[in-house]
Amino acid sequence: MVSSDWELFEHGADIGVRGFGQTKDVAFEQAAMAMTAVITDPQKVAADVEVDISCEAPDDELLLVEWLNALVYEMATRHLLFGRFEVHTENGALHAKAWGEKVDRAKHEPAVEVKGATYTALKVRHDTSTWMAQCIVDV
Repeated sequence: MVSSDWELFEHGADIGVRGFGQTKDVAFEQAAMAMTAVITDPQKVAADVEVDISCEAPDDELLLVEWLNALVYEMATRHLLFGRFEVHTENGALHAKAWGEKVDRAKHEPAVEVKGATYTALKVRHDTSTWMAQCIVDV
């Protein structure tokens, strides 16, 4: 599955998520959107509930894993799916808002459960005009 701002890629029994953006923050938002797409069509997720998320890490790659795992935790404990994200990073800290709704199996038709983001294929990089943030998620 591919969007202009995110994509999924095959990796053995797990799935890779990749986000792109003009800023690192947007690339992180798009990686989260890709992770939602592993579970369901992000277009089916209403922005009814707002959740604040904060995390820290010593570098961008580890911050990406912390961010995605914080989302996995919120999805699991609140029984939510997220379809919209706003991320702000600075000096190893991430502050974000995620909007979503309670899981509705009939509406969302969840394909799999994401257990967590991993360090496999972990990469956050910037070329001349685009940031890319990727990792493999355990399903």
